[in-house]
Amino acid sequence: MKNSPQHYDVIILGAGAAGLLCAFTAARRGRRVLVIEKANKVGKKILMSGGGKCNFTNYAIEPDNFISENPHFCKAALNRYSQWDFIAMVEQYNIEYEEREHGQLFCKNSAKEILAMLLAQCEQSAVEIKTNYSLDEVIQKTNGHYQINPAHGQNELSVSCQSLVVATGALSIPALGGSGVGYEIAKQFNLAVTHRQAGLVPFMFSDFMKPICERLSGLALNTTVSCNDQQFTENILFTHRGISGPVILQISNYWSPGDHISINLLPDLKVEEWLVLSKQQHGKSLLKTILSYKLAKALVNELQTLWWQDFAETPLAEFSDKQLIIIGDQINNWSVKPSATEGYRKAEVTLGGVSTEGVSSKTMEAKHQLGLYFIGEILDVTGHLGGYNFQWAWSSGYSAGMFV
Repeated sequence: MKNSPQHYDVIILGAGAAGLLCAFTAARRGRRVLVIEKANKVGKKILMSGGGKCNFTNYAIEPDNFISENPHFCKAALNRYSQWDFIAMVEQYNIEYEEREHGQLFCKNSAKEILAMLLAQCEQSAVEIKTNYSLDEVIQKTNGHYQINPAHGQNELSVSCQSLVVATGALSIPALGGSGVGYEIAKQFNLAVTHRQAGLVPFMFSDFMKPICERLSGLALNTTVSCNDQQFTENILFTHRGISGPVILQISNYWSPGDHISINLLPDLKVEEWLVLSKQQHGKSLLKTILSYKLAKALVNELQTLWWQDFAETPLAEFSDKQLIIIGDQINNWSVKPSATEGYRKAEVTLGGVSTEGVSSKTMEAKHQLGLYFIGEILDVTGHLGGYNFQWAWSSGYSAGMFV
């Protein structure tokens, strides 16, 4: 005779940022909550984020910082649980933090403090957490409850609940638990899933840029990068595979295969005007000598090979103004065509997800499937780099936690 499934008010699939915050929010309301995590540890992505310092939110959270087919969807949750609410909890636990560029907030010491805070809140609220739980199937019973069955061969019992929250994350960084199981559950209950691709991810090249990037590997500089009417100004980093750094991760969210991106190597300078003026003032100098005052010599050498190799030993005075204007414009608008991104293996987020059309922006509950909720990265809501994706996890988790 089979044992009856152990029953909970709420079961949350996934013990990441969204799942844990949802768990103790619901438990505080008197709900009996179980969190199921397939990995051997909880919060792996929290621990690795921000170089181990966890960029947990941002002082400036606006709907414009998020990408979705419905740009208004995120507003209700962000208003219900704001960055100030999470900061207040961080301060309550005496976690030291610091502001970096663009309003980003990081732990001064370790991301472990954020995870410890979330787990302490869960413990205080009597949330149960099961790790190493591989899910086989979700079944809706005739009474409207959901039954979760473990994978065959697992020494785990089936469990059931009134409210089921899908907080399984998405496809990014599979080594930390990223998977598509949440999308399968969405499809099982007839929710649409939008096109997905790797986001906040480095670019690779297969053309002439590949050896250039290899030779410049490790070089970083401040640039403005644009693509499809979006632009960001932050550091770019050359790598053995291509280009990375904050500015590339940001623009990758707006890039599609086949697109060019434009890199402004000197965003604070109109280079063509400066070069024409330099010709008058330093006519005997070589072009690469002048540019080396503004850019790393290794980079200037690569640009010379690309754009003025035949004039490498020509004094600046012998360049025509037209030639300098063309070179200056290339430095301010270097157009390159990535062959691909580094994919989900290196992506910090997944663009797209469960369509917000089928989900309540107030409660995160599926509109046509009573008791089924979706929170965090599984949804078609993706934040910019800088703490925005964590804030979406906190806000969406809290919103669901108030209604499950």
